[in-house]
Amino acid sequence: MNTPFIEVVAAVVGRDDRLLLCQRPDGEHLPLLWEFPGGKIDGDEPPREALRRELAEELGVRSDVGEQVADVTHAYPEKTVRIRFFVAVIHGAPRPIIHRDVCWIPIDELGNYEVPPANREVVQMIAERRLSLTAR
Repeated sequence: MNTPFIEVVAAVVGRDDRLLLCQRPDGEHLPLLWEFPGGKIDGDEPPREALRRELAEELGVRSDVGEQVADVTHAYPEKTVRIRFFVAVIHGAPRPIIHRDVCWIPIDELGNYEVPPANREVVQMIAERRLSLTAR
């Protein structure tokens, strides 16, 4: 049986040694886990444009999307996702429009938050300070 393959973009947003994470809502795929904001790419939409759109829709903010810092493909039982992670800067205060919560997490406390398997590699890179949170 073939599972769907979904192209996704996500933003790594840092500010003052804190990282922006969003808590997934109840009842959906991976409920209540913490994730980087972002979402599905629509059709032939360029990834950076998709991420700007998703940040506006999910958090109500404008954004500047910088360089791609990771490309992760992860197979869940029901689907396979490819997530392209970009460093981004947001303008405005993020609101949990579709998420249960939105928080600025101290980087040193990142290990206290359960994230989806597809996000773990990037969380590890940040925790080990192998990833700059400065958009270029």
